[in-house]
Amino acid sequence: METNDIIFVQNQIGYEFSNSDLLQQAFIRRSYANENGGQDNEVLEFIGDKVLDYVVVKILCSRFGRMTSEAEWNEYQCQYSEGKLTEMKKNLVQRSYLADRIQMLDLEQFLIMGQSDCKQNVQNEDSVQEDLFEAILGAIAIDSNWDMQALQDAVEIMLNPDESFEGNENYVELIQEWTLRDSGSTPLYYFEKGSYSSTWYSPFQGVSQTYKSLNGPEVRELQQSTYRCLLKISNDLPAFRGFGRSKNQARKNVCKLAYEYLEEHGYLYTIRDEIDEPDKNKAINQLEILARRGYFSIPTYDFKEEYDENGNPIWYCSCMIEGEKKIYKAKSSSKKDAKKTAAFKMLTYVLENC
Repeated sequence: METNDIIFVQNQIGYEFSNSDLLQQAFIRRSYANENGGQDNEVLEFIGDKVLDYVVVKILCSRFGRMTSEAEWNEYQCQYSEGKLTEMKKNLVQRSYLADRIQMLDLEQFLIMGQSDCKQNVQNEDSVQEDLFEAILGAIAIDSNWDMQALQDAVEIMLNPDESFEGNENYVELIQEWTLRDSGSTPLYYFEKGSYSSTWYSPFQGVSQTYKSLNGPEVRELQQSTYRCLLKISNDLPAFRGFGRSKNQARKNVCKLAYEYLEEHGYLYTIRDEIDEPDKNKAINQLEILARRGYFSIPTYDFKEEYDENGNPIWYCSCMIEGEKKIYKAKSSSKKDAKKTAAFKMLTYVLENC
């Protein structure tokens, strides 16, 4: 791996290696080691698998449980049952989710593979990306001498568990989506130790988190911060700086700051930005694109065929979207044309109302 690649990966995972060879080993597949010698990432993957389980349980128990001291009892109490916690943990460590996180962090591109793996493009397989996620955690465990705070920081940053928790405005994910939509790239993060008060003398060309719009507890949280996170999402926009008592908290705060800046200055994309021009001939596909980007459910169509007095077919089509009150209908001598017309009517409606 080149020096710039190592720096990029470290910024994405929120951990700086003392021994960068360990980081590189996390990306080495067995196929490459067999062809070129050296160690692969499989033992690191084994270690990371155990680290991930432990840290995810710790995150869940810290977030949803607490010690209580009522009367003579001093007990641990959790708002969820064992079954619910098991389900939540399963969702966070399942293969498809870990693979999705590796893609979001844009790390699969750095896999070091042998010829057989390259020919089969295994870097795109969920199982390979899951292995990479765990191997990186294993490398951090060894490099940090099992520093649990470093491991928890890395898991929180790489896993972004808030995405799976109900009732959270996930600014990290919103910034990720905006950057991908804007430039096809990923946000660039840089973490460093430092309190809010220690930055007054430090020059910074950008937008920094301040006491503005914060309430009392948030101000105290900011004053007690031990990490700051720098964020760059576009060359045409300023850099952003946020603070927190952990790296993950600093990242969440800087993403919230950046999102509010985008909203305030009119940079957020809307549904109208997704479609250059509504087109009846492309309406079916345009509706599906919007649905797959999360604006609404996949449209469904119902058809009915009748015949006129001369025996010619008349096609009726209804276009519906779950959650939308409107149903748009069309008729034509052609089934295909009836579907296009109904889809175009629905497309016009959602562009004006969603």
